[in-house]
Amino acid sequence: MGNCFKYSLDNKRYHTLNYYYKNKYGCKVFKVSLNAGFGCPNKRDGKGCIYCLNGSGENRGMSLINQFNKVKEIMENKWPGSKYIGYFQADTNTYAPVHVLKECYESILRIDNVIGLNIATRCDAISDEVYDYLEDLNKRTNLTIELGLQTIHEKTVQLINRGHDLKCFEEAVRKLRERNIDVVVHIINGLPYECKEDMIKTARYLSGLDIQGVKIHMLFVLKGTLLEKLYYEKGFHVLSKDEYVDIVCDQLEVLRDSIVINRITGDPDRNLVIEPKWLLKKFCVLNDIDKEMARRDSYQGIYANEKV
Repeated sequence: MGNCFKYSLDNKRYHTLNYYYKNKYGCKVFKVSLNAGFGCPNKRDGKGCIYCLNGSGENRGMSLINQFNKVKEIMENKWPGSKYIGYFQADTNTYAPVHVLKECYESILRIDNVIGLNIATRCDAISDEVYDYLEDLNKRTNLTIELGLQTIHEKTVQLINRGHDLKCFEEAVRKLRERNIDVVVHIINGLPYECKEDMIKTARYLSGLDIQGVKIHMLFVLKGTLLEKLYYEKGFHVLSKDEYVDIVCDQLEVLRDSIVINRITGDPDRNLVIEPKWLLKKFCVLNDIDKEMARRDSYQGIYANEKV
């Protein structure tokens, strides 16, 4: 079986975030999702990425401290003595002047038992001044920057109105890694008109980059998005659960095993999701991925060094 037992803490055949946290910090660690209300530069024309719902994100209007404490209180009752990472998740969390970012980030770092920050953003929304601040922040806490990529294929990038190209993404990764800042990359499976091989190529491309983590999502069609309009007017194939599981397992096999799999499916709002409804049963998806990796007698990175 090779190194599949390396991640036996979670009885998984891939490098889970839970394993990474326990191995690094020696305790239970929770990411607390936060909405700072920064907005997104790609929504300036009222469009944005076609799958994104304008105004999305929880806890709008609630202070960051109250958002954090609401979650912390629940977690403390279940797992006393836990550590926390503030996760600036909604929209683009470097899309503000540095003094505003500092006020938001530092307010969370001052909370007891907060050991780090995860900041989700876009590669085209980090100024040089922000890079310098992030470098300083990285020296004082456990910092991870999450970059949305979604796909490496330019035709799809144009279709989904991503708003930046691959070169811009690569430049952001380079600048972050020059500052020794960990990078997690988001990708989406099932984007309109992409085939299985397109999705595998995106994963293989990431395996060759100096990144520390990946989030794998399944595309879901939400009410009120431009994607909904495309789905009904022109149509595109929505992956079945079996297709998704098969693709994810292939992606895991080509991702080097040092890359931490931060997420492997999505969590759509059941009141807004049109397709796929199977995604609402998250644990069934996770279990099926585990079963397929076991059926293959495979593990993350088994084919990472193969040339294509």
